[in-house]
Amino acid sequence: MRAVSTIPTIDPTVPGAAARLVDAYATYGFAHLVGHGVPEDLVAAVFRASHEFHASAAEQKASIALDERHRGYIAIDTSTTRHSPLAVVTKPNQSESFIALREDPAGGEQVRAGHYLAGPNQWPLWLPGFRPALEAYQRAMVALGMRLIGLVEEGLGCAPGELSRHFAPPTTWLRLLHYPPRPASAPDDLYGSAPHIDFGFLTLLAQDGAGGLEVQTPDGQWAAVPPMAGAFVMNVGEMLHRWSNGVLRATPHRVYNRSGGDRYSVPFFFDPHVSTTIAPLAVCVPAGEGPRFEPVHFGEFLRGRLQGSYLQHQARTGG
Repeated sequence: MRAVSTIPTIDPTVPGAAARLVDAYATYGFAHLVGHGVPEDLVAAVFRASHEFHASAAEQKASIALDERHRGYIAIDTSTTRHSPLAVVTKPNQSESFIALREDPAGGEQVRAGHYLAGPNQWPLWLPGFRPALEAYQRAMVALGMRLIGLVEEGLGCAPGELSRHFAPPTTWLRLLHYPPRPASAPDDLYGSAPHIDFGFLTLLAQDGAGGLEVQTPDGQWAAVPPMAGAFVMNVGEMLHRWSNGVLRATPHRVYNRSGGDRYSVPFFFDPHVSTTIAPLAVCVPAGEGPRFEPVHFGEFLRGRLQGSYLQHQARTGG
């Protein structure tokens, strides 16, 4: 496994960042994001919260098991990447995680409207500092996500607000992942996270020092992405790929934890509101050609993905 040596680095604060972003994601599909403005102490606090949560007793974690709104604890061996176009996946991902989405009050507007997945999060009340740490991090990441939408709009040449209006409010997913050590005798198809493409708009990943993330390069080879201190690994998901009519490349990636120890990572998924219908932007469709993709309703797309990949959702739907 070779390490990637040519990952583009994007700093949203420098001139020309929008053009560089589009070039990076049209060519490579992944980049390191620096100059993002998220304080290091917020990132460190989220990793501490993750370590504390995953060190909790199994019965404590199970008390907030993943619910029908996709919030809570996801135990190991309960998630399988069944929609991967990159590999035949039959074994569950070798990771456990805690996931928090946007916090919607039980009687709030989003819940009253009946939007898919709307609702409050489940929190580990035995860890008093956990929720404040995650909510502070989430606020910073939402602000960053909104800045990045502006770069995407500028880089693609669409009107200001053409994309951002679909993020009122955004669908957000903050996931605390723990990967146990991979046995030396494990078969090749036992992944920490099987080959897949993220289904949303943008993913911003904070890694620890263990490594393990591998991406598929433009020539079809798999290459390791070593952690860079202070940077996020940023990749495009399927919805932005569709919105851009395929101009921006959704990055195939996977995880093998070959470190010999535990691996922790914190992906933040920044997506449009579930009521959004995604169709290729007119500015991205060449003159005289039709769009490459049919419109897709994001909420219904999500429902299919979650029911196809998580035992908890399959049990609730009879699938």
